[in-house]
Amino acid sequence: MLRLIGVETYYGKIKALHGVSLEVLEGQLVCILGANGAGKSTILKSITGLVEPEYGTIHFNNQRIDRMEAEDIVKLGIGHVPEWRRIFSELTVEENLLMGGFLLKDKDMLHDRMEEAFHHFPILKNRRTQQAGNMSGGEQQMLAISRALMLKPKLLLLDEPSLGLSPLLVQDIFATIKELHKAGTTILLVEQNVNQALKIADYGYVLTTGKIFLSGTYEELLEEEKVREQYLGEGKYNRRAKVWSG
Repeated sequence: MLRLIGVETYYGKIKALHGVSLEVLEGQLVCILGANGAGKSTILKSITGLVEPEYGTIHFNNQRIDRMEAEDIVKLGIGHVPEWRRIFSELTVEENLLMGGFLLKDKDMLHDRMEEAFHHFPILKNRRTQQAGNMSGGEQQMLAISRALMLKPKLLLLDEPSLGLSPLLVQDIFATIKELHKAGTTILLVEQNVNQALKIADYGYVLTTGKIFLSGTYEELLEEEKVREQYLGEGKYNRRAKVWSG
């Protein structure tokens, strides 16, 4: 569904991505791991047209998209939940969802999509007339994901969905991500919460200083000493639970 080939992206003269190549198959949940500043968010921004790669190509369903405008990329079926959520804080929950469904002209379809959002996150229904900026961080993350789902994207990009949330809310968010994936949504997830990501992803890439230096299934990645040392610390791998402990 998605393929990046030799992508190099700059911010001014600073090179953020160094020849990144990766792919996401239809129906997969693929995770990109890496420390702060590794270039994870830049990959997502390059895919969605928020920044334009200097070199390389990006293809979505066999169509090249790296020179397309961001709004046209959305129309192809790519949804993006950015880092730190980026909701419209002055608008209500309902107004945020309507903004997410801006391409939909059918009012009944808008209503149905909003009800689907409330199904995933029932608390949003109780908050529908509340100003989004007054909600908790967890509720805002639920809203950001729901907003991206309003257009039923073929590919959902999630940038650090657990960032700044309590452990309990992190569990809820990841349970929803797993549910969306099980329902057929293809997902590219950027995440620092390695243990949570490892439980649900099909395949992963490890990014460092703008380069991919490891990739594989999670069983393969979990056996890599570099992954254990850099992201999981010292401990013992529990194969049944798919987590490191110690």
